[in-house]
Amino acid sequence: MTLALPEKRLVRTALTYGLAGFAGTLALMGGIVSQAQSIASHDSRAPVSYEAERIEWQDRENRIILSGDVRVEQAGLRLQSSRMLVNYDDAGQLRIDRITASGGVDIARGNERASGDTAIYDFDRRIITMAGNVRLRRGADTLNGGRLVIDLNSGLSSVDGAPARGSAGNRPGRVTGTFAVPQGKQQD
Repeated sequence: MTLALPEKRLVRTALTYGLAGFAGTLALMGGIVSQAQSIASHDSRAPVSYEAERIEWQDRENRIILSGDVRVEQAGLRLQSSRMLVNYDDAGQLRIDRITASGGVDIARGNERASGDTAIYDFDRRIITMAGNVRLRRGADTLNGGRLVIDLNSGLSSVDGAPARGSAGNRPGRVTGTFAVPQGKQQD
C-alpha cells in the first residue's frame, strides 16, 4: 500500500508521540526495582529515533506495527525488540492507548538493563508490565523473575516469579538475584 503524504505524516506523528511516551516511561525499567521509581533523570521530551525492517500502518484497526530488528532510542535510553505494536485512538486527536514490544525485548541506559520476552505499556491504566524471563541488571547487581509490574499511579513496582501467561509451567517460580557488597573503608 502506498501512503499519501498526509497519511505518511500521520504515521510518523503517531510513531513519534507513541514511542516518545513509551521510551520515557520505560526509563523506569532501567534499574533494579528500588531505582525504578526515579524517572527525573530521563528527558522524555528529547527526540526519538526509531528504525525497523518494516513499518505497517493498519488504519482501520488503529494500530501501527514495527517489525524486524526494531530499535528505538531517546536520550541514551535504547529499546530493542523483534516487534512493536502501537495501538491508538484517532477520535479527533491522536492518542496512544497501548504499546506492546515482543520478541527479545531489551531496554538499556548506561550500566542499567532490563530484558524479557514482552513489555506492555497500558497508557490508560498507567501500568507497565514486562513478562517472561525478566532480568534486571545494574552494574553487578541482578534481579530475575517471571514478571515485573510498575504502577505509575501508585509508584509501586513488583517482581514475581510467576511464569508468563500461557506458558507450560503452572507452578510459580522464584525471584532471584545477586548484589555486590560495597567495600568499606579499610581500618589501619
